Amino acid sequence: MITSILNFFRSWSDIKQFNRLQQAQRTFVFYAEDTHSYMHFEALVHELTHTHQREVCYLTSDPNDPILDTNNPRLHTFYIREGALQIGLFMQLRADLLIMTMPDLETYHIKRSSHYPVHYLYLFHAMVSTHYNYRKAAFDHFDTLFCTGPHQVEEIRKREALYNLPAKNLYEDGYRRLEVLMADVKKHRQSQPEKPDKPTGTTKTVMLAPSWGEHATLELCGEAIIDILLAAGYHLIVRPHPMTTRKNPRLIEKLQNRFSQHTHFQMQLDIRDKASLYDSDILISDWSGISFEFALACERPVLFIDVPKKCLNDEAERLGLEPVERTYRETFGKVVAVDQL
Repeated sequence: MITSILNFFRSWSDIKQFNRLQQAQRTFVFYAEDTHSYMHFEALVHELTHTHQREVCYLTSDPNDPILDTNNPRLHTFYIREGALQIGLFMQLRADLLIMTMPDLETYHIKRSSHYPVHYLYLFHAMVSTHYNYRKAAFDHFDTLFCTGPHQVEEIRKREALYNLPAKNLYEDGYRRLEVLMADVKKHRQSQPEKPDKPTGTTKTVMLAPSWGEHATLELCGEAIIDILLAAGYHLIVRPHPMTTRKNPRLIEKLQNRFSQHTHFQMQLDIRDKASLYDSDILISDWSGISFEFALACERPVLFIDVPKKCLNDEAERLGLEPVERTYRETFGKVVAVDQL
């Protein structure tokens, strides 16, 4: 309770500081709903503040976000507490460009500013489809989208035509995180070719990193998969989706309590840790975007557990486009039925 009160006043103070900035200092504003967002913003922030020597504002709703302790003199950071303070700030926001990885602008609690002509840019944090993995109006109120691939461009344009929506600025941006991973994995493997930290007696490291939701792998059959892999002698890294950690902490606690004493079991809640991804010999997932990152950057196979496809858009089929995460499953690895674990 005390922490909550302190965070309220801390956020209130930060919002006042942000609003006192000169308008020129609020040209580029990033909003992060959690600590993990910085993985996708980092390259842009660095380019703006170092290469172009521009001032940048970074708003985060995580009070423990490491970015709040930055020593970058051109990066101004502010803690924006979720709730009434956050809603009020965005409704009255005065910024030239707001960059987000959070969809559903205008359709839920985060609204477009009624006080200033803010330009809203959405930066995709996964290479998945837009019409299956997001709600149907998730991107309708953004001005610009940085698309990770041609499938997203096609999906957005088809939705605009089908629903008579204004055309957005679509940039064929690629996936900046994948580029970082591809460069990093090569350096990592050259520096640690023998994987010296692997437990004695294990031959392979398996990462279990599924999507989230009621019918996702960890919720549906995660415990059974962990049992099977540990019994077979594999070193297993379980990497829950951040939304699973946030929405279903009881499941995480249950798995921790049951398996944490096992020598070859590791629970990884911080998805910013890339070394474990590079060291894994195989990934087990379902419909998560991490499958693209692992297959394309690490160039190793993926086992897809065939749980029901999560679709947040009840009109997705109207576009007549197959979601890219279904198209490439057989290219990246093999599909395993739940009854064949």
